[in-house]
Amino acid sequence: MPPVDTLQGLVAQLGPRLRLRWLTPIPAQPLALVSADLPGGAAQSLVGSLNCIHPNRLQVLGLAEMHHLEDLSQASARETVERLFAARPAAVIFAQDIAPPARFLAQAKRSGTPLLASPTSEEEIVDRLQYFLTYALAERTTLHGVFLEVLGMGVLLVGDPGIGKSELALEMVVRGGHRLIADDAPEVARIGPETLQGSCPELLRDFLEVRGLGVLNVRAMFGEGAVQQAEQLSLIVNMRALDGEALAGMDRLRGSLSSRTILGVAIPEITLPVAPGRNLAVLLETAVRHQILRLRGYDASADLIERQARSIDETVHA
Repeated sequence: MPPVDTLQGLVAQLGPRLRLRWLTPIPAQPLALVSADLPGGAAQSLVGSLNCIHPNRLQVLGLAEMHHLEDLSQASARETVERLFAARPAAVIFAQDIAPPARFLAQAKRSGTPLLASPTSEEEIVDRLQYFLTYALAERTTLHGVFLEVLGMGVLLVGDPGIGKSELALEMVVRGGHRLIADDAPEVARIGPETLQGSCPELLRDFLEVRGLGVLNVRAMFGEGAVQQAEQLSLIVNMRALDGEALAGMDRLRGSLSSRTILGVAIPEITLPVAPGRNLAVLLETAVRHQILRLRGYDASADLIERQARSIDETVHA
C-alpha cells in the first residue's frame, strides 16, 4: 500500500469510505501531501474548502463553491480557477458528484493536478480528511517499554531489561479490567499540542514476551477485552531496583514524581521501586488512581500538610 503521507496512500485508505474516484489518470509517482518547497511550506493548510488566498493542499469544492464561481464574471471566474491551480494543490476534490467544468479539466491537464470526485458532502469529506491526516502525518517516535491501559489511563512501563515489565503487564491483564496495548516497542504520535497517542505496530499487535514463557498471544489467551489498539499516553512508570539506602532517600510524603518530555510534551513520571515482597500490581493500580486524583485537583500530601497545620493552629489557640 502507498505511504499514507502521499495522495495515492490517502485515496487507498479513505477511498472506499468516501467513495473517491479518480477523474484524471492516477499519478505514476507518489505525490507528497506535505512538501517544504511548495508555496507556504510546512505552514500550508492541508485540507479545506476553496481558498485561493491561503491555498489548501487538498482543495474540496462543493455546491456552494461552484455556485460562487457561477456568480462571478467570466474573467473573475477564470482568474480564480487559474490561481487555484497555480498554488499547485496535491488534488482538487469535487463533492456531491459535481461534474468538473471544462475550465477545471483544462487547468488540471495543463498543471498535472489530479482531480477526484465523491458523492459525499463537502463537510464530511473535509472532516474525515482532517481527522485522518491528523494521525497519518503526526510526528511520531518509538519507545522502549510496555504500554497498558489501566483504569482508562494510558500507562507506559519503563525500566532496565529483566526488571519485570512484561510480567507486571501480564499480571494486570490477568487481574481483569486492564488491557495490553503494546509490548517492547510502542509507537507514540503527537496528535495535538499536549496530546500523545500510543499504539502498537501491526507486526507486534496482541503479543507479549515473558521470560521463561516465550511469546504469548494475549488476545487468543484472554479474549478481546484483554487488548486495546491505542490510548492517550498519560503516565510513565519507571520500574527501578533500589537498595535500602536508595529507598530510604525517597520522599516519604510525596513519593517520586517528575516528568519526561516526549516529542515536546511533558508526561508525568513516577518511580516504582522493585524489591522482593512488593505487590507491584497493587502498587501500579494505586499509582494510577493517585494520578487520577491529581488530575482532578486533589493532592493527598497537600491535604495532610493542611490538616497538620490546622491541628497545630487549634492546639496553639486552645
